[in-house]
Amino acid sequence: MSVKLGVAPIAWSNDDMTELGGNTSLEQCMAEASQAGYIGIEHGGKFPKKSSELLPKLNEFNLQLCSGWYGANLRKNSVEEEKQAIQEQLKLFKDCKAPCFVFAEVSDSIQGDSNRKLSTRPQMQNDEWKNYCSKISELGKYLEDQGMPLGYHHHMGTVIESQKDTERLLDNTNDCVKLTLDTGHMLFAQGDSKNILSDYSERLIHMHCKDIRKNVLENSLKQDLSFRGAFLEGVFTVPGDGCIDYKSLFDILKQKNYSGWLVVEAEQDPKKSNPFEYAKKGYKYLSETLLSCNVDIIR
Repeated sequence: MSVKLGVAPIAWSNDDMTELGGNTSLEQCMAEASQAGYIGIEHGGKFPKKSSELLPKLNEFNLQLCSGWYGANLRKNSVEEEKQAIQEQLKLFKDCKAPCFVFAEVSDSIQGDSNRKLSTRPQMQNDEWKNYCSKISELGKYLEDQGMPLGYHHHMGTVIESQKDTERLLDNTNDCVKLTLDTGHMLFAQGDSKNILSDYSERLIHMHCKDIRKNVLENSLKQDLSFRGAFLEGVFTVPGDGCIDYKSLFDILKQKNYSGWLVVEAEQDPKKSNPFEYAKKGYKYLSETLLSCNVDIIR
């Protein structure tokens, strides 16, 4: 078993709050990601959307494209409409040989609304669940046939947020719908990543390694903050700087023989948490923890 370590650009520049890292160049982000030790980076808002422009940038900094976010509106769109909406990113990811789509349903999401408490997030009723699972299974089959698997990302403030939501999605869709497990979002939703990894390892295709500051999490839940409010308070951080025990997770990955990307991702205010320093901290912790689990890292 061997894994690859990547990083998300959101620590340098936040696409949802452009005032955070808005002046940070793509070149600085890529250079620092590479210098921190990562061999992959996910796509972000400042990245070129055409492979003819992106591939030279990736090559310049010795990086691979290790996926990227796609915000879907499949609850409201037909499958055919969503297929059309996804084409530009699909072509880019295929050209750059990304491993998968990080796919999340954002219809009616409250993740970007600072006035909406997390307790008011959207939810689907039984009939819509059945229809949605059918639609995403069809889209998952289409993307698998295109050689670009759909890795569903559960996310705070959306219709698929909790461990129960995630399990329901996986239990009621075909095997073409894979999983992007985000350890930080799972804990924030008071779920257990160890259970997900143990029970659904055959569906895991991608993993976001995000840590949680326990005291901020407890306060965020107690105060029922908005997602944006919790993030600005510093609920997220890199692995090794929070309360998640990654050794127990990596032990399961080794047992299940997972070979894929582990991507460090932590939405933080770059003025408070220097992206380069935190990227190095996350890389060091993951490298040491994987070594202790006898998991090889492809460098």
